[in-house]
Amino acid sequence: MAGGRIVVGVDGSASSLKALKWAARQASLTGDSLQAVISWEYPASWATLMPGVPPEFDPEELAQQILDESLAKALPAGTAATIIRTVVSGNPSQALIDQAMGASLLVVGDRGHSGFKAAFLGSVSANVTQHAPCPVVVVRGRTAEDEAPA
Repeated sequence: MAGGRIVVGVDGSASSLKALKWAARQASLTGDSLQAVISWEYPASWATLMPGVPPEFDPEELAQQILDESLAKALPAGTAATIIRTVVSGNPSQALIDQAMGASLLVVGDRGHSGFKAAFLGSVSANVTQHAPCPVVVVRGRTAEDEAPA
């Protein structure tokens, strides 16, 4: 059904860029609009985790910058310009579930950031596949960045 909306989660990781590319191709096939969503939230121990962060630091502005840079990196300029960009404060899984209300599809990468961020946030792809209000596509597979030597 043309005229729907595809929501894709973006966090700047290689996996989310791959999901963004997949979602953009799908939207071009179906005629759906594409909404790229990034979320941010302060960790409970923000001051101890980020002691050198200046007080004027704006996490929402940083999230917007990551979203804009991700779109510019993953998609042609003409395509990126048509995408609905949404920055949400809150848990990434819940933000995607909320934004997917009324959507025809939700797209996420199979893994986002690793290490501490992954442990802190939990698995976004696992959470949204269990709780999303619409069908979910998890874009899997290794990227060129995964193959590059460290």
